[in-house]
Amino acid sequence: MSTRPRRALAGTAVAGLLALGLTACGGAEDQGPVDTASALEEGGEITVWAWEPTLEAVVADFEAKYPNVTVNLENVGTGNDQYTALQNAISAGDGVPDVAQIEYYAVPQFAISESLADLGPLGASDLEGTFSTGPWDSVHSGEGLYGLPMDSGPMALFYNQEVFDRLGVAVPTTWDEYLAAARAIHAADPNAYIANDIGDAGFATSMIWQAGGRPYQVDGTDVGVDFTDEGTKAFTAMWQQLIDEELLAPVGSWSDEWYQGLGSGTIASLTIGAWMPANLESGVPQGSGAWRVAEMPQWEAGAHATSENGGSSLAVPAASANSALAYAFTEYATTGEGAQTRVDGGAFPATTEQLESADFRGKEFEYFGGQKVNEILADSAANVVEGWQYLPFQVYANSVFNDTVGQAYVSGTTLDEGLAAWQEQCITYGSDQGFTMG
Repeated sequence: MSTRPRRALAGTAVAGLLALGLTACGGAEDQGPVDTASALEEGGEITVWAWEPTLEAVVADFEAKYPNVTVNLENVGTGNDQYTALQNAISAGDGVPDVAQIEYYAVPQFAISESLADLGPLGASDLEGTFSTGPWDSVHSGEGLYGLPMDSGPMALFYNQEVFDRLGVAVPTTWDEYLAAARAIHAADPNAYIANDIGDAGFATSMIWQAGGRPYQVDGTDVGVDFTDEGTKAFTAMWQQLIDEELLAPVGSWSDEWYQGLGSGTIASLTIGAWMPANLESGVPQGSGAWRVAEMPQWEAGAHATSENGGSSLAVPAASANSALAYAFTEYATTGEGAQTRVDGGAFPATTEQLESADFRGKEFEYFGGQKVNEILADSAANVVEGWQYLPFQVYANSVFNDTVGQAYVSGTTLDEGLAAWQEQCITYGSDQGFTMG
């Protein structure tokens, strides 16, 4: 689950990864289908780098089922900290894990560097239809398939029903209604805000995604960046009003102030990924019974479009010394028994089997007043807008978001001006790394 902000990946590490990729040759295309049954019977030892907590139970179950296999599960850092360690190991040609957790937005960056095995020829191409559309699309880059979805983050509106009821504000179903609700909440209680935001790349791109924006066009090393499309403009036109009218709590997500605001009701809602329930349950216990979940507000009344926000894959580095066993573990952990183990541990699935399960959809959440939250979230997963692409250097792009777009929250810069600066900086960086930028 992507449940924490990621520190920026050091520029030199990013440059090293991309330079490695644009000059690399060979790799996963030389591999053929693997006999996972024989690999599991023969056994061996693999190392998995991941920070996601439910994998501990998956590893235990896997080793119990396949006693000839030893899995060394190592947390070498969260998100970008791990990516830096992984890139360093790849560059050194030493210490590369057999399996690595990689968030969807970072997959293209490692894929284009040929640092990841193409899992299609290893057997993953047979899993078409196993996963929901958003995560499945996100592990593809060009003609390759560079990971298996581990979880997903279809977006929804998490809101404090008690706050909305107390202030007499209707829960919004469209973004126009959302803007009106933001005004009403803050007018009724100057200490209360409909949401918080001080600039977040993942949130902004997810909003653009839902609005139908396609600012990134990627075809191999040919890359286009254009934040003037209609979807982007829809987002900035609405969100700029929230900024200008100071209707957003000036609080960073995952901070102490953020948790306090969610608990006190001064932050009344979150538009965020489906992995959020466990975070509210553990981080905002005083909100139990008050919070509810609704469909993400829509750009057009009656629509049901959503986008993804967060989520991770399990990938097999091309340098793995045991790709057959690594793939066998990856498939186990992301489908079938492993997927159910993770769902039982609180993860939100990417597998259609779990998403469509009556038990999963019918689960009642005490924290959310007995609401069958998964019905909303599973429907959201099925309504993710198709066609979104990330940059093959999205990790770098996100690291400079606050230096460009983030200025709209602290100065007279507008979101459109900030996006133009972000676009220019990404184009310059991409060109410097050897991409053909359009």
